[in-house]
Amino acid sequence: MTLESKYNVPVMALHCEVFRTLVRSVTRLRGMPQARYGFVPMPIMGKTADELVGYIEGIDPVSNRPVWQEIIEGLTLEDEPDADDIARLTFDRSRPSMVDAETPDDMQRLFLENDWTDKLPVILPTEERVAAMLAHTSHKPDEVLGHMGHHFHEMWEYTVENVAVNAVMSGAKPEYFPVILAMAASQISARGSSSSSMSGMAVVNGPVRHELNMNMGTGALGPFNHANATIGRAWGLLSQNCQGSAKPGLTYMGSQGNNYSYNNMTFPENEERSPWTPFHVEHGWKPEDSTVSIFTSLWSTAFTFGLPEKHWKDHLYHMFRGMDPSNKACFVLDPLTARQFIDRGGFDTKEKLRQWVYDTALMPRDEFWDYQIVKNYIEPRATAGEEPMASKWRAAPDELVHIWEPQEIQFIVVGGETNAYWRLMGSRYAKTMSVDEWR
Repeated sequence: MTLESKYNVPVMALHCEVFRTLVRSVTRLRGMPQARYGFVPMPIMGKTADELVGYIEGIDPVSNRPVWQEIIEGLTLEDEPDADDIARLTFDRSRPSMVDAETPDDMQRLFLENDWTDKLPVILPTEERVAAMLAHTSHKPDEVLGHMGHHFHEMWEYTVENVAVNAVMSGAKPEYFPVILAMAASQISARGSSSSSMSGMAVVNGPVRHELNMNMGTGALGPFNHANATIGRAWGLLSQNCQGSAKPGLTYMGSQGNNYSYNNMTFPENEERSPWTPFHVEHGWKPEDSTVSIFTSLWSTAFTFGLPEKHWKDHLYHMFRGMDPSNKACFVLDPLTARQFIDRGGFDTKEKLRQWVYDTALMPRDEFWDYQIVKNYIEPRATAGEEPMASKWRAAPDELVHIWEPQEIQFIVVGGETNAYWRLMGSRYAKTMSVDEWR
């Protein structure tokens, strides 16, 4: 669309058939209903070159016309848009403020059928409950927090009151509301539509952890604490409803989906038992600040037990190599494991451990660039000259390259010290938001 609209270069785009609705939505939203495109079957992955050629020489599964004919016509035939038709394009951003149902069961069914839930029962957002939620912030109900979308071209506007409705639905207590507002103000969706099936993650720091009786010890990442569970669930619900929807196959394209999305791995850091600087202080905040840090692209978890005395460096090296290098590294460590890193390696600061991980997480250049997601998203930036990817691209085939850059490696301490289990999350740190700002 950019080539055609900005540079007047004719384009005929080919997409996989499962994206038919998304393609039509995006082109219309961008004021280009005349955009030329065709479709080929799924899947692309695992197909031979001859099979892919067969797609192009075959029939468009959506239009039932020969793909080659569509390509030739798309690049040669004049198809000027009707200016009046484009001017008439409108997109409904309205949401019902009030809905009627005879019984609570009817209301639950209505919410379920309209895809306003995560398919679990919700607390019905009555006027009284929403008002109680709004009473825990100084911000006005109609204040706009930002914009969110299930893809980058369709952004919905949402307000403090919109977030309050979803906070009630999640089962959150009104006193949790400033944390939920801070998450909403990040404008980062926990319902990203990537086919990778990513989830989000959120880490709470500062005094608010104790104010809300959040669990940072035993079972902190599990379903055992009301604040942990419902704050994360609220982020998912507000993302889904404030961005329009998250309907599989239509506005949510995650191929497998992600079970983390039920509460988006929301938990507080165990600052008191950590031997290191708290996460939010490390990122420029004061210890007395209450914050919530947002992570995206949570796809994977590598898990292990402690740091064995003899071969722990080898074990970690293999762990690093087992991660898809397209994603970033977030170490989620029980306090026992954090102290083991000090005892075994002398890493008495996160900076020292981060440097060791950076120096250790290496793989041959050709292996790095052979990962499919690396090919899809990092290779174009590398070949365009963007550093440090460009240097990795120019390396010799067998030369060892760094899997992650130092700023892509994060450490969070959480857990109850019942044992030194820990995990390496494939997740990207995005930003840290003030909770105090939303009180």
